[in-house]
Amino acid sequence: MTYLFIADLHLSPDHPRLIRGFLALLQHYQNKNTELYILGDWFNAWIGDDYTAPWLDEIIKQLKQFTDAGNQIYFQVGNRDFALGQKFLDTFNGQLLPDIYTVHIGNKRFRLEHGDALCTDDISYQRFKKIIRNPIVLALLKSTPLSFRQKLANGFRKKSRESQQNKSYEIMDVNQHAVEQALHNVDVLIHGHTHRPQIHDVNGKPRIVLGDWREKTSEAMLLEVNENGDWKLFKWTIAG
Repeated sequence: MTYLFIADLHLSPDHPRLIRGFLALLQHYQNKNTELYILGDWFNAWIGDDYTAPWLDEIIKQLKQFTDAGNQIYFQVGNRDFALGQKFLDTFNGQLLPDIYTVHIGNKRFRLEHGDALCTDDISYQRFKKIIRNPIVLALLKSTPLSFRQKLANGFRKKSRESQQNKSYEIMDVNQHAVEQALHNVDVLIHGHTHRPQIHDVNGKPRIVLGDWREKTSEAMLLEVNENGDWKLFKWTIAG
């Protein structure tokens, strides 16, 4: 059994190379008895499970081939695709995980999350997240026309870019106390979101940060764990 962890792909029709890189990854692990965990921001924006498009059809087709081969796909929502639900995952037999999830591999407990909840110093973002992720607000948004949701998503992305330009490096990174709390009852913490791939030592426990998929440098940092719980953070090259 191979356990593969990825995050922050930000797939969209505007970046076909990233899509090809993801599909190549599925093909590479097709026959390796793989559990694939996607820890948020799989898509650059997700406006609802009722969204359809030709570029998405090819992804679904290959995801279905992947699971039909006996592999499994698990997904946690991120700050860009929090509206993605089980309805979409059902098209290829994927499974939606809660925002915080613990998986046992070997004799180790791995805590999985997107990572944005650890950035507690970013007060304005946490305030916005609390509102937009409220089940009532989310249900209301999903009931609006697709065209309205698309405009709203574009507005959110623009505002996010502008906001990040005015925030310090430290504010947008994880809070040390939040990380220590997250690791309290587990052995390893895995997350994405910050786009700063690295393995950190936190009081003797590893915090493994996954990398975002970068079109300019043609690479991504992924995590592979074997059935004994041993891991390697490695570079996945996105072919041209």
